[in-house]
Amino acid sequence: MTGLPASFVRQDLVDSRPAPVKTTGFTGFVRTRLFNTPTNAILTIVGALLLWLTVVPTVKFLLIDAVWQGTSRTDCLAAAAGHEVGACWPFVQAKFAQFVYGFYPEDERWRVNLTFALAALLLLPLLIPRVPAKSLNAGLFFVAFPVVAFFLLHGGGLHGFALSWTADLLSGFSASISEAGSKLAAGGGVFSLLGSLIYGFGSAVWVLIWPLSWLRDAIQNASRPLWIDFAITAVVVSGLLFLLNGGFRNGWRALVRSLAIFAGIAVVIFVMRLDRGGLPIVDSRMWGGLLVTLVVSVTGIVTSMPVGIALALGRRSTIPLIRIFSVLFIEFWRGVPLITVLFFATYMLPLFLPGNFTVDGLVRVLIGIALFAGAYNAEVIRGGLQAIPRGQAEAASALGLSYWKITGLVVMPQALRHVIPGLVNSFIALFKDTSLVSIVALFDLLGSLRASFADPTWSTPTTLFTGFAFTGIVYFVFCFGMSRYSLFVEHRLNAHRRT
Repeated sequence: MTGLPASFVRQDLVDSRPAPVKTTGFTGFVRTRLFNTPTNAILTIVGALLLWLTVVPTVKFLLIDAVWQGTSRTDCLAAAAGHEVGACWPFVQAKFAQFVYGFYPEDERWRVNLTFALAALLLLPLLIPRVPAKSLNAGLFFVAFPVVAFFLLHGGGLHGFALSWTADLLSGFSASISEAGSKLAAGGGVFSLLGSLIYGFGSAVWVLIWPLSWLRDAIQNASRPLWIDFAITAVVVSGLLFLLNGGFRNGWRALVRSLAIFAGIAVVIFVMRLDRGGLPIVDSRMWGGLLVTLVVSVTGIVTSMPVGIALALGRRSTIPLIRIFSVLFIEFWRGVPLITVLFFATYMLPLFLPGNFTVDGLVRVLIGIALFAGAYNAEVIRGGLQAIPRGQAEAASALGLSYWKITGLVVMPQALRHVIPGLVNSFIALFKDTSLVSIVALFDLLGSLRASFADPTWSTPTTLFTGFAFTGIVYFVFCFGMSRYSLFVEHRLNAHRRT
């Protein structure tokens, strides 16, 4: 059997191989992510030490050594307890109503609770994508709810409706123009001619609105001025919508929709007794706590969006006057701190209002915050507009779409989708900046907290830290909720980019 390879049989066993390195589970995570290199091992050890020095004492103060029951400061003192005392949660329990309502009258706080419930009832369906009737729900939340919330929180009733309000507005406008013209005419020279022209324009406006003013006076002298004004307004508005949407051929749907809206308004007026004085008036100076924080932040977020969109489009406009105005507006409001804006809105805004027209202190703050936040949102939205290729607008224009349809249906939806993180970042910053309203004597959540420290019943070494810990948790919950929901929206709207 020559030529065949000799066979080989091993006489000893092969040494066992080392077990494979585990890369899954907790052990694998620690080996591959935390201690895979010397640098990561050092960073892991340093991070663990920082967590041990910060998280452990915090948990111990807030939970383990905390006092959960008590009626006064003696229950939260270390001398009385015999050991180290942490957070004084009975202080938060005793002042919880003040943190939520401020100095709102106790027997009227059901109005605040009802407002919160209505807001949650209308907002939650908007946040859930699969819930139908989004247009109706959005109209109720952004249009109807603010009006109902105003009469619930502030109180009072209605003495007129749209016709009376329009007549009052135009009459005040005419009087202001005539007064300004007479003052200029008294200056002599060129100002005399200019003042005479302005005065004549104001007089012409007054002549044109005189029938409307006469009708307003006649309505106010009637037995039920609100309902008469409401009926005339409903007839006029519904008739105009009927004619503008095709008349007898295609206008019936608009007519029915308008009448349904006015019927809903009538139900609200009747239920809330707005024609009979409404609920007792609670001045905004008595509001406070979480109520003011939510009112200022939500109103600022909602109203700053249209302001920002208008300014972003104006800054990209081809009309020089609109573009220059938008640039100056944005740079002015971004160039001053929010505290200056709040002082300006509170103390200087009334100087620019005509005649005896007054604005509530809270409304002044809301106007200032809306303009301030709108300027920042404008730059964020402009970045999204610049990210859209020009071919999108050119293709839509080639299909015959107008500028507003191109902007509203093609460009703006894509731009807003790109800037969701930036917008939410601005919203979170605005929510936290509401604490600055205490500078102008509005007691938000932090303002109510600082006011509660003056109570000697709860004067302990840990009261201060407990109060700020509680407010910090409240702010974190709201801000973290907005952040997580924005991630959900961003992920859902960018489904075409998922890998």
